[in-house]
Amino acid sequence: MHYTGKNDQVPDFVFLAHVVDLVSSMHVAFAFRSVSSKPWTTHFILLPLLPIAFAFMVLMWCLSKTFTVSFYYLRGRLHQTWAVPRYGFHYFLPFAKDGINHQIELAILRANKIGVKVISLAALNKNEALNGGGLLFVHKHPDLRVRVVHGNTLTAAVILNEIQSNVKEVFITGATSKLGRVIALYLCRKKIRVMMLTLSTERFRKIKNEAPQEFQDYLVQVTKYQAAQNCQTWIVGKWLSPREQQWAPSGTHFHQFVVPPIIRFRRDCTYGNLAAMRLPKDVQGLGTCEYTLERGVVHACHAGGIVHFLEGWTHHEVGAIDVDQIDVVWKAALKHGLTPA
Repeated sequence: MHYTGKNDQVPDFVFLAHVVDLVSSMHVAFAFRSVSSKPWTTHFILLPLLPIAFAFMVLMWCLSKTFTVSFYYLRGRLHQTWAVPRYGFHYFLPFAKDGINHQIELAILRANKIGVKVISLAALNKNEALNGGGLLFVHKHPDLRVRVVHGNTLTAAVILNEIQSNVKEVFITGATSKLGRVIALYLCRKKIRVMMLTLSTERFRKIKNEAPQEFQDYLVQVTKYQAAQNCQTWIVGKWLSPREQQWAPSGTHFHQFVVPPIIRFRRDCTYGNLAAMRLPKDVQGLGTCEYTLERGVVHACHAGGIVHFLEGWTHHEVGAIDVDQIDVVWKAALKHGLTPA
């Protein structure tokens, strides 16, 4: 931690988030401290303020740059959350792609200039279709001193460590995504049969060929939900409608890495939360909650960036997830006092 300019304290770690939607945009301490101090839920008392929130959205779209949302201290080091002034729906507008990447790039360059050690990309800021999971910025600026991290290695580790040791078969939706791919590759090495839901035989074969020869037969392509009607472990990376959930047998547990989380439609099944970790006990100054999580709990990609910083790793964590690093990152997280939430 050090200082620059007019006694401005420079963070060692930054979590680069974005605004989710209009309603949740009011879940910030500088708007309503009492709201931000608790896990986010829809507060009907705030709904009349939506026109004001909409006006701020337009203003941010036109004029704003990345801004600081919250902060805390860990091991005497300042950690901050910055927000790109874009909302979730903006990331699905083709014409907005370049502008969003420009905002993220400016934030990375600012962090690099002031001396931030690690910047972790949150949610859609690391979308593969947007910037290759951060690869775009690392390739464009090869001399960055700040480490750019997507944190998804720890996200995969959290999901994988939720799976019971006696499980012999799993069903994955979103199977060819960044997380789906690495989860499948990890599980097949454990001799667990992985049914990968995908219509693309080409993408499936590419992933299968990444697995060691002796484990490739544990990866199986399926094209319909009916194939999993006898499998009680579903790993959900693509949103499931209530109708699609009906194919799961009674007693199924739905692990998920899909945003937004699926509707908890089946009363005879159980549902996991999005991957998250509890911060170490020595965290200080944490006055806000990270979206819907309780105070002191952060999303796994946020925690992954913290681990990267605490370990002093000098590589960027961008692009495809390295299956060999999953256990390394998991053990490092536990060593530093982070625990599964």
